[in-house]
Amino acid sequence: MEANKMGNYFEDFKVGEVIHHCQSKTIFESDNNLFSLLTMNHHPVHINIDYCKDNQHGQVLVPGTLVFCLAVHLTVLDISGKAIANLAYENIDHLKPTFINDTIYSKTEILDKTDSRSKNDRGIVYVETTGYNQDNVDVIRFRRKILIKKSNYEE
Repeated sequence: MEANKMGNYFEDFKVGEVIHHCQSKTIFESDNNLFSLLTMNHHPVHINIDYCKDNQHGQVLVPGTLVFCLAVHLTVLDISGKAIANLAYENIDHLKPTFINDTIYSKTEILDKTDSRSKNDRGIVYVETTGYNQDNVDVIRFRRKILIKKSNYEE
């Protein structure tokens, strides 16, 4: 058996390729509560069932920032495991609501890649990640640029 490799080198990325990431995460009530407390997001739509009963969705909404974090981190084994740095996040679109007990999956399309202009041992990979739920409904989409080692990189 081969152990999981952590990420890919710059050369491994192919523009136009779509990667369906193997990891997923069900959002439990404990995840929602802990995240809301840690980030000081005390809006009742995220933590108060009684309040939510009379609102648009009729149930507790998971904070979009938690969904964003999960969608990013589900990609690490494939996308950013060999990253030197995340350079930019852009166009973070919350497409649909996410609720407690939804399971989040991610897929990433490689949009572009360019060699670094300052150092030849790295390059920038530009990707678009979509997070979707157990019903295959897209719930979040965002783009980012990642500085990634080339295979000749020595630490």
